[in-house]
Amino acid sequence: MRLPEQLLTIAGRSFPSRLVVGTGKFSSPDAMRTALAASGTGMVTVALRRADLSGRKDPFANILEFIDPDKYLILPNTSGAMNATEAVRLARLAVAAGLPKWVKLEIHPDPRYLLPDPIETFEAAKILVKEGFTVLPYINADPVLAKRLQEIGCATVMPLGSPIGSNRGVETRHQIRIIIEQATVPVIVDAGLGAPSHAAEAMELGADAVLINTAIAVANEPDRMARAFAQAVAAGREAFLIGMHAPQSTASPTSPLTAFLDS
Repeated sequence: MRLPEQLLTIAGRSFPSRLVVGTGKFSSPDAMRTALAASGTGMVTVALRRADLSGRKDPFANILEFIDPDKYLILPNTSGAMNATEAVRLARLAVAAGLPKWVKLEIHPDPRYLLPDPIETFEAAKILVKEGFTVLPYINADPVLAKRLQEIGCATVMPLGSPIGSNRGVETRHQIRIIIEQATVPVIVDAGLGAPSHAAEAMELGADAVLINTAIAVANEPDRMARAFAQAVAAGREAFLIGMHAPQSTASPTSPLTAFLDS
């Protein structure tokens, strides 16, 4: 008898979906809210630089007013931080404002390619883990760095598929395979996944989840695109669990090619 699929679990908390959704680039807060509901996600990332943490509850500045904390784990992210010091300060500020002590650690000082800084990310992770944060670091698809971050206590690793917002898909598939093979925590493929097929591919590789933002937010109908990604994630996960045959260099007939006319 087949065992039931286990839920995605991070730091002891389980989630109803393996699709994590970002909140940037939506045309309106209402469009974002509708897409989140359609996605079935249980975890939503919010850039701290876009959230009003002052307590003034400005509806034009505070995206948090449109996200129900009873439905979603709000995952603050440190996007925009240029170094470890800035990232740690943002994470602490979020907790002081009442957000969960979870953080998507994101440090990318290069504005053109937005590639994560491995040294500053590692330094910030060490500080935040010691302070009791549940740290989900966004990284290049670097198996050595991923292993080191797991060893110091990060709750996941989040290797990029390709640069943020590039829609180029899983260009780092070979490195991601190694990260998954060596992982002791969930692996979430983050960034560059521009089509549901990209999400399915990441899940087929064995990723535990994917994070999607731009492809949903800028779609003509974000809610429908969110559902498409949810279906692709489920299909990719199912295919991984079933197991797929490896590619072959030669053809393999699905029907007999000889002897069937001899009888």
